[in-house]
Amino acid sequence: MPLLPAALISSMLYFQMVIMAGTVMLAYYFEYTDTFTVNVQGFFCHDSAYRKPYPGPEDSSAVPPVLLYSLAAGVPVLVIIVGETAVFCLQLATRDFENQEKTILTGDCCYINPLVRRTVRFLGIYAFGLFATDIFVNAGQVVTGNLAPHFLALCKPNYTALGCQQYTQFISGEEACTGNPDLIMRARKTFPSKEAALSVYAAMYLTMYITNTIKAKGTRLAKPVLCLGLMCLAFLTGLNRVAEYRNHWSDVIAGFLVGISIAVFLVVCVVNNFKGRQPENGHLHRDNVARMPMTNIPRVESPLEKVFQNQYMEDDQEENSQGTSFKDCLARLFGWILGISHCEHLQLRTTSLPLQKSHDIEADGFSLHWTSSLFTIHS
Repeated sequence: MPLLPAALISSMLYFQMVIMAGTVMLAYYFEYTDTFTVNVQGFFCHDSAYRKPYPGPEDSSAVPPVLLYSLAAGVPVLVIIVGETAVFCLQLATRDFENQEKTILTGDCCYINPLVRRTVRFLGIYAFGLFATDIFVNAGQVVTGNLAPHFLALCKPNYTALGCQQYTQFISGEEACTGNPDLIMRARKTFPSKEAALSVYAAMYLTMYITNTIKAKGTRLAKPVLCLGLMCLAFLTGLNRVAEYRNHWSDVIAGFLVGISIAVFLVVCVVNNFKGRQPENGHLHRDNVARMPMTNIPRVESPLEKVFQNQYMEDDQEENSQGTSFKDCLARLFGWILGISHCEHLQLRTTSLPLQKSHDIEADGFSLHWTSSLFTIHS
């Protein structure tokens, strides 16, 4: 039995909810469990790239994780809700609903207002991208196992037991470290930078939303200032990670690329630059035709019509005149011969162009008129 449209819509809605739940669960397993084993990467003795001092726990950072996650989750939600409400109220005040989204039937009985639909859609895509960014970053950290700049301060290797008489000696294996295993494992997960990726993803998504949605007058400077301010905060977050010796430059740049790529992909390919659904072509065409103003097309007279008018005037004058001289008769005879040749030329031309039916009618009328003139002369 084929699926009905309402049942199909409901099934697709449930399918999207399953995908969202799976994404959240995968991010949870990456973040809070040891399901995925981190790659153990070795190091050289006394490597200066990993000998930076330990900056302390993450909570002591200038941008702690609680603040970063709160801003990345709360600010976009607030901006999108306020922006969609303002746009909807503006359309309601101007009654500009003809080219906007209409109330949509979802399932068998659920009618969704365009304001609610757009808000839920944009926030849902943003949340999906946020978890997807976290998954991408955690997968990169697990696969690469790149060491933090302060790794040796946490690892605390026994250089004497390891025989590190030379700086070029390479050390591999977890048994080389004598420090806290949890801190060491965290120091092995730095590439790409999660803080840089999440901050720039939130900033890029909001920047594209503000740019494509807010069309009010007087915002030529307000929009760039707001968008550049968001991007600047994300950039400063990455700089802070490098300044505190928590990440390398390569970690931060890779995190920026991941966050920007996911945000641009979702905005351009999934939500279509935050544009609403356009009306169907048929309704749009009929509305445009109905609104199209009436235009007056000027009437262009052809040269043959002018000849006909002049000839009719001459015929009237002939009928009113008492007599006709022999010279006038010869002039009319030569004019009739020239007219017949011109008429034949027009007939050949119009038969080669069958679409120009008005020319055929004029040519036939031309020949008939000069034929009648001939009989008038002979008579």
